Amino acid sequence: MSETTTGSTTWLTQDAYDRLKAEYEHLSGEGRTELAKRIEQAREEGDLKENAGYHAAKEEQGKQELRIRQLRHLLETAQVGDAPVSAAGEVSLGHVVTVELAGDEMRFLLGSREVGDAAGLDVYSEKSPLGSAILGRKPGDEVTYTAPNGREFPVKVVSSEPYTG
Repeated sequence: MSETTTGSTTWLTQDAYDRLKAEYEHLSGEGRTELAKRIEQAREEGDLKENAGYHAAKEEQGKQELRIRQLRHLLETAQVGDAPVSAAGEVSLGHVVTVELAGDEMRFLLGSREVGDAAGLDVYSEKSPLGSAILGRKPGDEVTYTAPNGREFPVKVVSSEPYTG
């Protein structure tokens, strides 16, 4: 498993922790330096009111600083290792879940988006309508969940296995 959140604790595998720490170190070191140089170069071009390069760089700086804060918080509060074990087959954070939804079969990781690309799977939060509807269910359980558009959909849990990526 790469990352899941239980209460206020975020569980990370060592690989996920190392990947996020490397991103944090780059953004807060080299990334900040590179962006500061771009802002300075754009500032030297003259009138800041009509300087699109300057405004774009400042906007990027704001996004980068937000990401640095998110990563710092995540790394400071992370528990590195395995997430708590759930009952056999029970849908829980860090599990790869297969469901039947409106006649189609879907397979996804139930957890945090930080894992998305690394897992090669779609990721659904446990707080999403689908995630919260199936959390704690077992294979064979059928539930109904309400999609963001207000429509209700039947969903059947087919399988739930711990993510071992």
